[in-house]
Amino acid sequence: MKRKFIKLERTLPYVILTVIGVLFLLPLLWVLIASVDPNANSSIKVPTAFTVDNFKSILTDPVNIWAFIIGLLLSLGQGLLVVLVAGLAAYPLSRYQMKYKKHFMFTILFMTSLPITAVMVPVYQLFIYMKLQDSLWGTMFFLTAAGLPYAIWMLKNFMDAVPLELEESAWIDGASVWQGLKRIVAPLMIPGICTVGIFTFSGSWGNFFVPYILIQSPEKLPASVTIYQFFGNFGMVEYGKLAAFSILYTFPAIVLYIFSQRFMSQGFSLGGASKG
Repeated sequence: MKRKFIKLERTLPYVILTVIGVLFLLPLLWVLIASVDPNANSSIKVPTAFTVDNFKSILTDPVNIWAFIIGLLLSLGQGLLVVLVAGLAAYPLSRYQMKYKKHFMFTILFMTSLPITAVMVPVYQLFIYMKLQDSLWGTMFFLTAAGLPYAIWMLKNFMDAVPLELEESAWIDGASVWQGLKRIVAPLMIPGICTVGIFTFSGSWGNFFVPYILIQSPEKLPASVTIYQFFGNFGMVEYGKLAAFSILYTFPAIVLYIFSQRFMSQGFSLGGASKG
């Protein structure tokens, strides 16, 4: 009896993980099948015929192409701004001793857990007052501000792993603080920068709520909002086009991840970097 209980105890976690994996796999399977099914619906079924018309319909529509371009501009712009500003903010937090440093870091940690919906009403009023409503630049700057707390916290931890002795050696050789940050610290933080960049891009690329609230012009809406064009009135949904759009929608994040993997794998043990 005890042996059966031990066997069940070892097997049960694998069964639970298998069930969870299948539950995650089924929606992906539906998207792949529905994208090539001319008569796709909400059920998973083998299509009687295969077609690429759903993809052609998406790729030949200028509205969809422009929505993807707008989404890329917002996401890449936010990613670059967040990495740059967060890196500059993380440097003094990592290198300098401050009186209220601990309290400041806890404040940043609290802001990472603050839901963005809690501040949208005052932000919307602020956008109207500053005449930034329906502005892509204003939306990008707000997304950047929303992504900074997490990025600062992460980059500060990555920067703590870079030995200060490396910068001190550069300073002795005549390098300035800015040169030490650019030529010594930043190259050693490439894995951390890629991690924060991917996280920021993915969050912005899939963000529906912020662009939906702050942008009113249909021609300025990113792909994360225009995907709802396939949900019609009276419960009608164009499942085939929706599935094809969803597959194309995942490509930028996948390409960015694959591209960044090459740089993330270049990290090395910083512990021995200052020896000798």
